[in-house]
Amino acid sequence: MKSVIIFLVTICGFSQSNSIANKNVNSLLNNWHKAAADANFDTYFNLMTSDAVFIGTDATEYWTKQAFMTYAKPHFDKGKAWSFTAIDRHIYFSQNNKMAWFDELLNTQMKICRGSGVAELTKYGWKIKHYVLSMTVPNQLSTEVVVIKTIIEDKLIKDLKK
Repeated sequence: MKSVIIFLVTICGFSQSNSIANKNVNSLLNNWHKAAADANFDTYFNLMTSDAVFIGTDATEYWTKQAFMTYAKPHFDKGKAWSFTAIDRHIYFSQNNKMAWFDELLNTQMKICRGSGVAELTKYGWKIKHYVLSMTVPNQLSTEVVVIKTIIEDKLIKDLKK
């Protein structure tokens, strides 16, 4: 009986800590998106780890944190960066609750986009370590979209193969 109680306490403790972690990661992502919408450069980038990576919608957009800061600074300085609002989000955790991976559908100026990434629990709280932003393409439009992007991306594919 004692081992059953210990097991139940362990499971309940895990569920409670996982629930708290879920709320914390949700807050991290919501605050991060809000900082961009408010053009709050320092808050936005302080919510990322020092070795964070941001992958944008263009195939050439692979940004280290420092490179992304350089790219984004003029946008933030104008008082308007970008505005993403989560409309659906899923968060998953490592066994020790120190890493989380997530995916989200976003309402953006580009219409629905998908964000996915990894968050890490640091001594300063949860931080975004890796983020990938993708534009969604309705299946019934995929053939048309491929035709539109073929000229640009065929050249890019050729260059990347070198």
